[in-house]
Amino acid sequence: MKYIFVTGGVVSSLGKGLAAASIGTLLEHRGLKTLMQKFDPYLNVDPGTMSPYQHGEVYVLDDGAETDLDLGHYERFTSGVLSRMNNLTSGQVFDSVIKKERRGEYLGKTVQFIPHVTDEIKSRMHKVTEDNPNVDVLITEIGGTVGDMEGLLFIEALRQFALEVGKDNVCFIHVTLLPFIKAAGEVKTKPTQQSVAKLRELGIQPDIIICRTEADLDEDNRRKIAMFCNVEKKNVVAFRDVAHTIYECPLDLRRDKIDRLVVDKLGLGHTPSPALEDWEYFVQRVIHPKHKVTIAVAGKYIELQDAYKSIYESLIHAGAQHDTKVQIVRVEAEAIEDHGARAVIGEVDGILVPGGFGDRGIEGKITAAKYARDNKIPYFGICLGMQIATIEYARNICGLAGANSTEFDKNTPHPVICLQEEQKGIHDLGATMRLGSCESILFAGTIAADLYGDVDRIHERHRHRYEVNSDYQDRLQEGGLVISSVSAHEGLVEIIELPNHPFYVGAQFHPEFQSKPNHPHPLFSGFVAAALKHAAEDGA
Repeated sequence: MKYIFVTGGVVSSLGKGLAAASIGTLLEHRGLKTLMQKFDPYLNVDPGTMSPYQHGEVYVLDDGAETDLDLGHYERFTSGVLSRMNNLTSGQVFDSVIKKERRGEYLGKTVQFIPHVTDEIKSRMHKVTEDNPNVDVLITEIGGTVGDMEGLLFIEALRQFALEVGKDNVCFIHVTLLPFIKAAGEVKTKPTQQSVAKLRELGIQPDIIICRTEADLDEDNRRKIAMFCNVEKKNVVAFRDVAHTIYECPLDLRRDKIDRLVVDKLGLGHTPSPALEDWEYFVQRVIHPKHKVTIAVAGKYIELQDAYKSIYESLIHAGAQHDTKVQIVRVEAEAIEDHGARAVIGEVDGILVPGGFGDRGIEGKITAAKYARDNKIPYFGICLGMQIATIEYARNICGLAGANSTEFDKNTPHPVICLQEEQKGIHDLGATMRLGSCESILFAGTIAADLYGDVDRIHERHRHRYEVNSDYQDRLQEGGLVISSVSAHEGLVEIIELPNHPFYVGAQFHPEFQSKPNHPHPLFSGFVAAALKHAAEDGA
C-alpha cells in the first residue's frame, strides 16, 4: 500500500478535506483503489456530543460511527465506504493507552507520549492497512494546523511511520494559505514559508505544497516557494477559489497535474491519465442547469453552513440529475413561530425540515409542515423532520389535541413520538443512539417504493433516540397517514407519506449520508422532481 498524508498550515478552514478528497477523486479516475481517513487531534472520543456550532454536522457511517464532516466529503468524492477505523481522535488514542495501562499490557513500563502514544497512532495505520489489502493508496488528512500543541504527537507518529514503511511509499502534502494583501497589491508567500519551516522542524519535509489562493499562482511566487521550502517548482500547486461548486476542486487541482505528481512520487506513474468525463458532465449540470427550483430548509442551526452540509450537497446532486439549480432559502424555525409560515417561507417549490435535537424552534417546524401540507407544497422531513410531520398530522387531521414528542413534552396527552424502548435507562450521551445502517422493508404501491425502484428492502443510516409510538400507528393510518417502510427487525416506522399530495414524505433515517454526485439518493431525487413540477405549474 502507498500512503498520502495531508497536513495544513497558517490557518484552519483552508480546505484540506476538499484537497484530500479531490486527490482521491483523481486517483480513482486513474484506476487506483483509494481509501480515505481523518486523524483529529481533539480530545473528544468522537464529535457525537459536539454542538453543530462547534463542529458542523456529525456524519454517520454504515457501522454507526459518528465522525467528522470531512468523511462526508471523502465518501461523496470517492467510491469508498468508510468505517469507524477511518476516523481517529486524540480521545480514542488516549482512551486506548490508558485502558492498556490499567490492564497491565505495558508490563510495568513507564507509559510515555513517545513511544506509547505514537505507537497507538501507528497501530491504527497498520490495522487499516491489514484490513484493506486491495487498496492501492491510503489518504490520511491530519486535522488542525501544523504547530498546534494538540497535533504534535500525530505529526511525530507520521514521521516514524514513513521511516518504517519506506519514504518511497509515502507522499507528504502540505496545504497552506497564500494571502493577498490589498494595501500592498501583492500575494505574500511568507506564511507558507513559515508553515513549511515549522513542519520541517518536526522532521517532515513535504513533497508537494498546495497553495490555497484567491488568484492564480504566478511563476515568481511558485519559484520563491520552491526555493525556500525545499521542493521542486512543479510540486508547488495552486488550489484556487472555485467559482460555482466544490465539485470543481478536482478539476482545478488537475490543472497543475497533482495526480501525476503524486503517482510519480509513489512509483505509480504507469497508471493512465484520469478519465474525468463523468465528473465534468456532473459539474457542467451544476454550473449550467436549464431549470431552477426554490427550496426552503427550516432548521434551528440554519445560520451555520456546515450544520446541514450533507443535505445541501444531496440537493445539489439531485438538482444536477434533473438539470436543475436548487436555490436554497434558509429559514430559521423560530422566525416561523414569531411571524408565521407564509410571511417567513413565502412562495417556494419545496420545504425540507432536517434533523436536530432539543425543543427550540419545534413549533415553527410543525407550522412549516402544516404550511406544506395545506398548500400542496412538496415536503421532505428527515429524522426529526419526519417526526414533526407526524406530530402535525396527529394534531390537525387525527384530532389528537396536544400530540407531541416526549422529547419536548414529557406530559403530552398523546405521545405520538416517544423514546425508543432500548434507550430507556441510558444516561451516557456518546454513541448510545440508534446509529448506522439498518435494514428496512418497503411496502409496495407507495411513493417510497416507486422511488427506490425494484427493491423491497433498503439499508439506510440512522441517528436518533425517539421513534413513532407503535401505540399510535393504527390511529395515524386510519386518519390517512401512510407508513411506507418499517425496520426489518423491530418494526419501527421508517418512512411516512401522504397520498393525494404532490410529495409529502418523511424519513426517520438520514438519506443525505448516502447521496453521491452522479448517484443522488432516490428520496432527494423524488423531492427535487416534485419541486420542479411545482415550479412549472406555478409558472404555467
